[in-house]
Amino acid sequence: MHLDVVDLHSFYYRTKLGRIAQRALRERIVQMWPDTKGQTVAGFGFAGPMLRPFLAGSRRVLNLMPGPQGVMPWPGGMENHSILVEETIWPIATGSVDRLIVLHGLDTCEQPTALLNEIWRVMGPGGKALFVVPNRSGIWARRDVTPFGIGHPYSMAQLETQLKRHRFLPLQSASVLYTPPSHRPFFIRSAAVLERLGGAMPFGIAAGVIMLEVTKQIHAPTRRGLGQAVRKPLGVLEGIAKPAGKPVRGANMNGSAENYSPRKDS
Repeated sequence: MHLDVVDLHSFYYRTKLGRIAQRALRERIVQMWPDTKGQTVAGFGFAGPMLRPFLAGSRRVLNLMPGPQGVMPWPGGMENHSILVEETIWPIATGSVDRLIVLHGLDTCEQPTALLNEIWRVMGPGGKALFVVPNRSGIWARRDVTPFGIGHPYSMAQLETQLKRHRFLPLQSASVLYTPPSHRPFFIRSAAVLERLGGAMPFGIAAGVIMLEVTKQIHAPTRRGLGQAVRKPLGVLEGIAKPAGKPVRGANMNGSAENYSPRKDS
């Protein structure tokens, strides 16, 4: 079930906890993708807050918002980059996206298989997608006071398995949001410190969100023709048992010997 675009906008732009989440996620994404110059960068779900750093240097930035969620202009005060799309059918040419951020898209989608097939289609060779989903073992997935408490949470192993099944190759992962999902002033003031401490931990069990970067897996092309269809062609008589003994000279088609006498020269 997709969240309403108004509720998502209110969380990320009008609450202190939402702005903390926005900053933590965006900083980690920029670390993973420091340079997108000349590339087409897209986002699906509610990825607008994460796309702003890519507006300056990218060739094109697209903010794709699914119909069940709703759409609103983005970014504010600038030329609109938002597009209302069907959840699993995007008006984008095949292989035209270089970078894709999926935030509040996979975990709230009712047709994940169709969505992943569409993502695979629009990604170009060498393109990368970044899936941002609630951490199954984190606190954020257990409380519905944030958008990450609504939808399907994942463990890293579950996310990797699902994406591999749809021909994506995992590249790198990250864990974000170690701040408790609370609006209390103490946690709001301590958010920056908690993020630094959590990021230094070897495992992201306490993180509220996990990220997985993948690339489009394309198998090497195979040669066409009979040589590929039949890797080991059979000989003309291979597999046919040879008759025992010497052949009878002058045998007819039924295998019986005809009367034969050699001609004598006079």
